[in-house]
Amino acid sequence: MEFEAKTIRLKDGREAILRCPGEEDIPGMLEYLYVTSGETEFLLRYPEECGKYTYEGEKALFERMKASPTDLMLACLVEGKVAGNCQLTMNTKLKTRHRGSVAIAQRKEFWNLGIGSAMFEEMIRIAKQRPYLRQLELEFIEGNSRARALYEKFGFRIAGMHPDAILLKDGRLLTEYLMIKPLERNEA
Repeated sequence: MEFEAKTIRLKDGREAILRCPGEEDIPGMLEYLYVTSGETEFLLRYPEECGKYTYEGEKALFERMKASPTDLMLACLVEGKVAGNCQLTMNTKLKTRHRGSVAIAQRKEFWNLGIGSAMFEEMIRIAKQRPYLRQLELEFIEGNSRARALYEKFGFRIAGMHPDAILLKDGRLLTEYLMIKPLERNEA
């Protein structure tokens, strides 16, 4: 899905651009995937698993996302650096097309600047433009209180849990939580 680029002002005064990633962003996106994977245990990959991401694969993904009528990927760039990204995926099957899913990640150096909120505002705004879409869903991993606070700020509530869904290298098992946000069209 196409998205008209948007400039946002960060809490530290810098400007950031929200836009669909393009071919020129691939090197930065590959680095971003690797870096963010090592900054937190709350993403579903370790840095060594990022080798599967290639220039060609990212190019195909970006093209597929831009051509999709139901899927959107946004990157947030600060001074040319990929600071974060998010994705909205809408189901197409009749029985589940009322559900959409959201995913988000950010580089640690850009935490607490308003990027997560700005990306969520756009995802929710776009989701509400789909009359058949009634709820957004996402998952977060036990212990990720920062993410949980962001999601709750935007009206997501825990709807279920998957105990022992995540196995860390050190042997710890973590619960994964499902959160749902009803899309009420009369919200501000």
